Amino acid sequence: MKYEVVPPPPSLARFVRFFWVMESEASRDKPFIYRAMADGCAELIFHYRGRFVELTPHGSFDQSYGLIHSQTRRMRRFITHQNFGIFGVYLYPYALNQLCAMPSSVLSDEMPDLTTLWGGEGIELTEKMMLAENNPARMTLIISFLDKKLNARDHFLPPATNAIQYLIHRQGNVKVTDLAQQYCLSMRQFERNFKLFSGFSPKLYARIIRFQAACQQYGRKDLSLTEIGLACGYYDQSHFIHDFKEFSGYHPGTYFSGKAEGTEYRDV
Repeated sequence: MKYEVVPPPPSLARFVRFFWVMESEASRDKPFIYRAMADGCAELIFHYRGRFVELTPHGSFDQSYGLIHSQTRRMRRFITHQNFGIFGVYLYPYALNQLCAMPSSVLSDEMPDLTTLWGGEGIELTEKMMLAENNPARMTLIISFLDKKLNARDHFLPPATNAIQYLIHRQGNVKVTDLAQQYCLSMRQFERNFKLFSGFSPKLYARIIRFQAACQQYGRKDLSLTEIGLACGYYDQSHFIHDFKEFSGYHPGTYFSGKAEGTEYRDV
């Protein structure tokens, strides 16, 4: 398996956290299953080789070749029986306001294809990303596209976007009341503005970000589950287990064992 992460250019750093590429082999006898867990950020995704199918209690559904996987509070499972290649853009959630001309909250827990969002422009971008010679060429294409979409004019980013960044970089360990005071807003105003740009209420968003911070401890054999939970701001192990199961579908012991479904890329 190949999994690479590339930082964005300075011109896009306020909207893009990083670019990523994942490639691997799969077959009918040995399918690849990926579990996407709750995440406070959104992703622009291109399947340039192979195709995934989403597995749900109501059946299976083909994924589009180009789509946005919005910030989400729930787990989703995908499977492929083909060799695959995926190019992703990991976005701050408020980038969706600029890219889609609608509040991020409208897209929470959704996975729209680019044709639905952008019509002919979405079709053209998806085709170019699919047909590009290699990933450096895809990088050049998507940076040019995002520069036009996000930096065509000097976008004013409201204080709520700074609060989102701050909460992410503090790994969710921030008091919401302190954030509201920091930006001189009443709790009601702050919660409304925060949800418009993040997709979720501040308290739920902080829980998701704290969960994601715990996931980043994957591979830390030197820490017990209790130590991981405490390091990530959980008050006790039961609180940690409850949130982890809600946002991933796994008991944390299963996830950190290294044998959980869809964690192969973390071992690269």
